[in-house]
Amino acid sequence: MAAARSRALLPLLLLLLLVAARAASWAASPGEAEEDDEAAPAGWTLLHALRGRVGAGNYTYLRLEHAGRLVLRLRSLRGDADLYVSAAGPPPSFDDYELRAASCGRDDLRVPARLPRPLGVGVYGHPAHRESRFHLEVYRDGAAAGEGEGEGEDGGAGDEGPPRESEDQDEPLLCTVLLAALKLLLEILF
Repeated sequence: MAAARSRALLPLLLLLLLVAARAASWAASPGEAEEDDEAAPAGWTLLHALRGRVGAGNYTYLRLEHAGRLVLRLRSLRGDADLYVSAAGPPPSFDDYELRAASCGRDDLRVPARLPRPLGVGVYGHPAHRESRFHLEVYRDGAAAGEGEGEGEDGGAGDEGPPRESEDQDEPLLCTVLLAALKLLLEILF
């Protein structure tokens, strides 16, 4: 009986493995990371670049005092790191923030010039991974200097919070659900 059930679940397990492998390759493809280095638009000036690690459920904090419109670009090199920003107050957390970007891949967060400085930046390690490695770049968006704040063609992306409702928030949930389903199937089969 158990062998028949295992055989019936095998195609589903293989499909879930294929989907999980594809999602992981999208999220952490080294080729993609190299392309991202070249993807900064004209008008962006690189102010800082930082590589780091953060444990599951923990934060790594930074403080930024640069004026003007900024773009924070976070790439998870391994695991899943998410980005939270608070203005002129306590460090950000997933409950208390002004801006956030939380997806399974690259996170770009546009910080409007009107947000008070200094900025508290928190890089959060998703609990689904023991450790997350990340690369954070901070850019000044000089291309937006002549535009009304938040009125450019990308003005709404990542400018308002909390909570920021978008498709990006569904991605970590999808990854977590897929991993949980895969673990459950493996426990049933083995």
